[in-house]
Amino acid sequence: MGDFLKKEYLVLDKVAGSIIELSKVHRVGYGEIVHVEDSEGEKKLGRVIKIDKDKVIVQVFGATLGHSIENTKVSFAGRPFEIPLSKDILGRTFNGVGEAIDNGGDIYSDKFYNVNGRPINPVAREYPRDYIQTGISTIDGLITLIRGQKLPIFSGSGLPHNELAAQIVRQAKIQTKENESNNFSIVFAAIGVKHDEAFFFKEAFKKAGVESNVVMYINYADDPIMERIIAPRCALTAAEYLAFEENRHVLVIMTDITSYGEALREVSSLREEVPSRRGYPGYLYSDLASLYERAGMLKDGEGSVTLIPILTMPNDDITHPIPDLTGYITEGQIVLSRDLFQKNIYPPINVLPSLSRLMKDGIGEGYTREDHPDISNQLFSAYSKVQDIRALAQIVGEEDLSENDKKYMEFGEAFEKEFANQEYNENRDINDTLDLAWKIVSLLPKDELDRLDPKTIQKYMKTGD
Repeated sequence: MGDFLKKEYLVLDKVAGSIIELSKVHRVGYGEIVHVEDSEGEKKLGRVIKIDKDKVIVQVFGATLGHSIENTKVSFAGRPFEIPLSKDILGRTFNGVGEAIDNGGDIYSDKFYNVNGRPINPVAREYPRDYIQTGISTIDGLITLIRGQKLPIFSGSGLPHNELAAQIVRQAKIQTKENESNNFSIVFAAIGVKHDEAFFFKEAFKKAGVESNVVMYINYADDPIMERIIAPRCALTAAEYLAFEENRHVLVIMTDITSYGEALREVSSLREEVPSRRGYPGYLYSDLASLYERAGMLKDGEGSVTLIPILTMPNDDITHPIPDLTGYITEGQIVLSRDLFQKNIYPPINVLPSLSRLMKDGIGEGYTREDHPDISNQLFSAYSKVQDIRALAQIVGEEDLSENDKKYMEFGEAFEKEFANQEYNENRDINDTLDLAWKIVSLLPKDELDRLDPKTIQKYMKTGD
């Protein structure tokens, strides 16, 4: 069947914001790419977002200022949004729609990939097991990151989530067969970020010497809002290509998913859709899932995609729709605490609401160390008791606490200042992290260590320190 004649539409029904409506359109597919040209000859890309009989709604990547229903040319490309990918993308920087912005020239490849990805057959997925050592004690010891996992960072405005992400990128290494960490790449997606944030990450990658192994997709805050919705998809398509075709282990960092959710809300209101919770569209859950679920591993593939999305919770509210729905889709979360940040603790990770659901299968003998599951349970248990005792101390005063309770207070201080707190450039080995955990647990009376086996205590706890 030969190509059908490409039509150009010259009369539109409506132009509003970044939305164009036109009717009497035939043979058009959902998600298809659209070329839009104004009277000055300036060309923009768009995408079909709704089809109703012969009526089509197109979302334009950019402003439609100066476009009118009479002077705009619209033509349909007959294909979905695709980006060219090859090994040459490593070390390069692109904008939100996959165009190079680093003066390095375009990527030439005979392979184009649909940014919506290819659905992974659930049966073909490999269960994630090998852990990734981040060199950060609270994560490695208590919220262990597993290769192929999606583990978001829940943060708040002004908290050091960018520093934490940069530190993970700099220090992350896979603890499996020899030389495998050489096969490690990073895909970084910035969604609606300020120029100084993007500059911070670029400098951090440069200083760490990992620049040539990083692919960056940057959508600045002053870029078109529509690009914000495509940027994470371009990044994940690049990650899937590197993982499943180049057999690399890829760590994807995305910041900030809240900007993505707000872009979705803005576009949804332009489309005059019925809003759901707090004005977000009703499909926010499935839309976020279409991003997060692209992490993982395939049974017959060597590579993996591990995803760390960062989201800033408005007003530090963990029940806000974006963190709330994210928590349902992902395998846990790392929660940053403003209280710890104000105590000058870095990284200010609050371990109690934090969780890694895949941790249990990637730690212990053969993975980290045999004592890891027990000592992490003991730390969680003791630190949660510290919170109750601190609340009690505010009522009765510290002097009136029992000896046991005072020991817990001492443990709480040591946990925050020695275990949770570390330098931005400090890279702790998993054995150092676990030894430090034993040192802190030894502050508690032995009969309080109810999560530890006496044999394990005898083997790992140093006495006389």
